[in-house]
Amino acid sequence: MDSTAPQTARTAEAPRGRWRFFLYSAIGLVMFFVPVTAAGTTTIPLDHLVTALEEALGAAARYVALAIILAGTIRPFVTGQWRASPVRTVFAFLNIVGLTAGTMLVLGVGPAFLLAPDLGPFLYNALVIPVGLLVPVGAIFLALLVGFGLMEYLGVLMQPVMRPLWRTPGRSAIDAVASFVGSYSLGLLITDRVYASGRYTGREAAIIATGFSTVSATFMVVVARTLELMHLWLWYFFLTLVVTYLVTAIVVRIPPTSRIADDCLPGVEPRPEQRITASRTAAAWRAAGEALAEADSLPRSLWSSFLDGLRMAMQILPSIMSVGLIGLTLALHTPVFDWLGYLFLPVTWAVQLPDPHLAASAAAVGVAEMFLPATMVAGHESELLRLVIGVLSVSAIIFFSALVPSVLATRIPVTIWQMVIIWIERVILTLLIATPLAALILGIA
Repeated sequence: MDSTAPQTARTAEAPRGRWRFFLYSAIGLVMFFVPVTAAGTTTIPLDHLVTALEEALGAAARYVALAIILAGTIRPFVTGQWRASPVRTVFAFLNIVGLTAGTMLVLGVGPAFLLAPDLGPFLYNALVIPVGLLVPVGAIFLALLVGFGLMEYLGVLMQPVMRPLWRTPGRSAIDAVASFVGSYSLGLLITDRVYASGRYTGREAAIIATGFSTVSATFMVVVARTLELMHLWLWYFFLTLVVTYLVTAIVVRIPPTSRIADDCLPGVEPRPEQRITASRTAAAWRAAGEALAEADSLPRSLWSSFLDGLRMAMQILPSIMSVGLIGLTLALHTPVFDWLGYLFLPVTWAVQLPDPHLAASAAAVGVAEMFLPATMVAGHESELLRLVIGVLSVSAIIFFSALVPSVLATRIPVTIWQMVIIWIERVILTLLIATPLAALILGIA
C-alpha cells in the first residue's frame, strides 16, 4: 500500500484551521503596515516593539549586538563555509575586522578616527544595534506573513503579470513576494532550489536573484528609521515596491540580463509550468490551503523564523562593521566615492535632487553596503533627498557586503561583473523614476 496516500488525501482535503490564514496574516499585516501612535510617535507596531526592547535593554543592547557579531564571525569557520569560495574566504576574514572594531567601540578604546562620532559610534549605535534587535524580532512576525498561505495566495493572483512584465514564469510570483517581503537570503534559497529542479532557466533565476532579492521589510524599517521617514512609512514602502519592480521590468530587457542563457541547469530535466485555466481565485485559495496543510504549528513556525532572523543578523552585523566601516571611512576621508559618484552626477543633477553631489556619492557608496547611502544623507534637511536615497538603498539590490557573496554561493549563472553592470543600471533607473514620484508623494502626504 502506498504510504503517501494518507498525506495526499489530507493535502487534497480542506486543511484544518482555515482561520489561521486570516488571523495570522492579519496580525502580520498590522505589525508591518498599520501605523500606530504611542508615546507621541506614529510608526508601525514592530518599530514600537523594537524601540521598547532597546530601551529596556539599555546599555546591555551594545553587548547583545557584539555577541551576535561574535557568533557571526565564528560561524563560517565552524561550518567550513569560509572555504566554499574565494569571496566567502575574503568575507570571513573581513568579519574578524568587524568583530575587532565592534569590540573596541563597546569598550571605548581604539584609534581616534574609529571613535569619531560620525564613524564608529554612528555605525554601531544607529545601525548595528537596531539591526541586531529588529531582524530577529521582525522575523517572528514575518513568519505570520509568509508561513500560513498569504504569500502563496498573492503569488497565484500575480501570475498573469509575471511573464509579460518581468519575463519570468507565473510561479516566480511567490519567489518575488518572498524575496521582497522576506529577505534576499530567503528568496535566493527558493530561487536556487527551483532552478536546480528545472523549473527556472538560468536567465529567469538571474532575473529573480538580481531583480527581486531586496533586503527584508524589517531592514527597510531600519533604513526608514535612520532617515527619519517612519512618519511616511507606508508611502516609503509602496514607493520602494513600485520603483524596484519598474526598474526590474526595464533591466530584464537590456544587457547583460537579456543575454544570459535562457537554458535550464545542465543535466536537469526542464519542468515548465502549466497555465491555470480554471478560476484564478479558486486556484489561489487552493494554493493557500496547501500551504496551510504543510505549515508548522504556530510556536514551531515562530521559533524557526526567529532562528532564521538571528542567523541573518549574524551574517549582516559583521559585514556592517567591516565592509560598512571601510566604505564609510572611504566616503568620509577619501575621494573614492566622490570619483565614483561622478558616474551618477549627471543623473542627480538632471532630476534636480537637492545637493546633487552628495546624492551621487551616496548612490555610489551603496555598492559596498546597502546601509551606507542612508548613513551619508541621514539628518539632511531635504526630505526629498532622504526619501529618494532610502528607495535607492533597497532598489539598487546589488551590494558586496552580503548579496553578492550570497548569489555566488548558489548555482545561478550570473557573474560579479554582470552584477556590477546591473547595479549601475538599477541606480540610474531608480534615480530617474523615484525622484519625480517622491516629489509627488511629498506634495500630497
